[in-house]
Amino acid sequence: MDSGGEAAKQGKLLCSFSAMLLCVSIFVAVQKRGTIALPPGVRKRFGLDLPGAQVELVERDGEIVLRPHVPVPAEEAWFWSEDWQASEKAVDDYVQAGDTTKFESATAFDAHLAELSERE
Repeated sequence: MDSGGEAAKQGKLLCSFSAMLLCVSIFVAVQKRGTIALPPGVRKRFGLDLPGAQVELVERDGEIVLRPHVPVPAEEAWFWSEDWQASEKAVDDYVQAGDTTKFESATAFDAHLAELSERE
């Protein structure tokens, strides 16, 4: 049985059963200096259009595998948005200015929040 190397040389698409959810095969040209350009849709789908994104290159069994790596995992990207970071800075400014309230218990904190919501 072919491990994938011979089929890959012939341009055949190989997908394991576990990877059948999405298996795409496209051809990209290798430029003079070894550069390849990933299509815009692929870059966007894997977050490679974000600053600092990298691709890990792995050689195995006659194949070249590219694995996307982004500096911030997608599930944490909200935290690094401009709006959220502005809010974080505002909180830091309040804390530095001493504009904080200390509560002796979670119940006291909950009561304070309830009071604030009644004011609105």
